[in-house]
Amino acid sequence: MTDMRAGTMDSIVCLEPGRITVESRPLPVTAPEGWVLVDIAAIGICGTDYHIFEGKHPFLEYPRVIGHELSGHIVEGPDAGRLVVVNPYVSCGTCRACRRGKPNCCSRIEVLGVHRDGGMCSRIAVPAQNLYSAEGLTARQAAMVEFLAIGAHAVSRSGVCAGDLVLVTGAGPIGIGAAIFARLAGAAVHLMDLSGGRLDLARDLFGFDRLHRPDDDLLRGELADGFDAVFDATGSARAIEAGFPLLAHGGSTILVSVVKDDITFTDSEFHKREARIVGSRNALKSDFERVMEAMRSGDVPTDAIASETIGLAELPQRFSGLVENREHLVKVLVTP
Repeated sequence: MTDMRAGTMDSIVCLEPGRITVESRPLPVTAPEGWVLVDIAAIGICGTDYHIFEGKHPFLEYPRVIGHELSGHIVEGPDAGRLVVVNPYVSCGTCRACRRGKPNCCSRIEVLGVHRDGGMCSRIAVPAQNLYSAEGLTARQAAMVEFLAIGAHAVSRSGVCAGDLVLVTGAGPIGIGAAIFARLAGAAVHLMDLSGGRLDLARDLFGFDRLHRPDDDLLRGELADGFDAVFDATGSARAIEAGFPLLAHGGSTILVSVVKDDITFTDSEFHKREARIVGSRNALKSDFERVMEAMRSGDVPTDAIASETIGLAELPQRFSGLVENREHLVKVLVTP
């Protein structure tokens, strides 16, 4: 709830692992130079938010207002009322990565909802350069763009093209995003997950029919030589390491998920394959635009992605249940 007269708004705050609540915070009424006020329209709940709740995120300090998959309307100025997608990666603009056109991996990056307070609230201030017009999309669709852009960016980093054999390990939302854009690139996409429920969703909602469990014997038949690209979206060091032997000669492992653990591999096997390990972090403006183009053209089944929409006020009571049931959900959206 936003109380314009009192100048306050409700915000969803994770106080510490396992504790999430609604707090009344000041309603922003001014923005720093170069920043813009945005009234939040919809928020996607991300695996990052679940990890924050579980105490598993490596870059976070509590308490924190969560939420970084955001759409909203510009509050004032010539673009007042315009629906926008929020790029939640606040970059410094001056480090070497930023100067080379890679603000997604800025050395001093601050991600909304992780390094600084996020958008699970009614209004937020965002750098003007981080707002992209969502013309032609609904507010709910626009709130799905960011997580899909992560998958689109990973596919762009991989160099996957038509005819390639691709394995995506981890069939959660990020993995589904990578699988969708690998398929749009013309690849033959296989999905692997521990959860039969997630694989069922991948088949029933998105039409992926090359589905595997981790104990399946994959390297036979057309897959005998391995995969040209293996995308990891599991967040598991063990799963990442298990994917290395599945690489074809000349193939690439693309690390989309983030893990705290060390990862090991056999150097001679990597040299023999002339394999690559590619890190993929966040997304660029071009990835956001690629996702929105695909949404507008109907290439992304947004109705299938949106599992449920709930109100912000009910989220604290619902959150632990969502965490426990997440393998049966693709994307839960929140409206302030």
